[in-house]
Amino acid sequence: MLERLGSLSGTPWVYAIVSLSIVLDVFVPILPSGVLVIAAATTAAGTGTAADAVSGVDVTSSVHTGTHPAEMFALILCAASASVLGDMVAYRVAWRGGDRFYRAIGRSRRLTAAQKRLGTALTRGGGSIVVLARFAPAGRSVVSLGAGVAHRTVREFLPWSALAGLAWAAYSVGLGYFGGQWLGTSWVGTALSVIALFAAGSAAAFLMRRPDRRTTH
Repeated sequence: MLERLGSLSGTPWVYAIVSLSIVLDVFVPILPSGVLVIAAATTAAGTGTAADAVSGVDVTSSVHTGTHPAEMFALILCAASASVLGDMVAYRVAWRGGDRFYRAIGRSRRLTAAQKRLGTALTRGGGSIVVLARFAPAGRSVVSLGAGVAHRTVREFLPWSALAGLAWAAYSVGLGYFGGQWLGTSWVGTALSVIALFAAGSAAAFLMRRPDRRTTH
């Protein structure tokens, strides 16, 4: 994966691939969009851009020349924008689909359980649940679809979706960037970054499963 992304680094294709994966994984949560973001950031941080290689610039020294912050910012913006776009597409589809999505979710025990937990929190008006759900496995899908099915307004959902997408993108790119800086474009660096991403997802899922103290008093 790193070799393939390395050949595309610095070209529009890497952003297109990452964006498409992020948009689609709201409907197919098993897509490794977070892994792709980390791999793209790791490759860029550890080896330099494809443009550097073509121009003959020493890619090893280019890690420290200051060319990477601009590329990292572009990757964060790309990932965050794709995340919001995917959220809003799912939100609109669920808004119009309504009952069909309830029936589809009902076929999966995992999605049904997640729908109950996240749907209850969303109904209470807790916008922070959207941010937590962006990190939790399948949480983004359930919250985006749930917001649409519940006919939450765009004004209520969009700002939190944007904050969630930005936080997730910055965290994922940051993991890949620092992993690439410290460990280079080795599978070890990418694996450790992915583990950190999944750790954040597990922590987010745990926090969402905790009972609301306001309901216990």
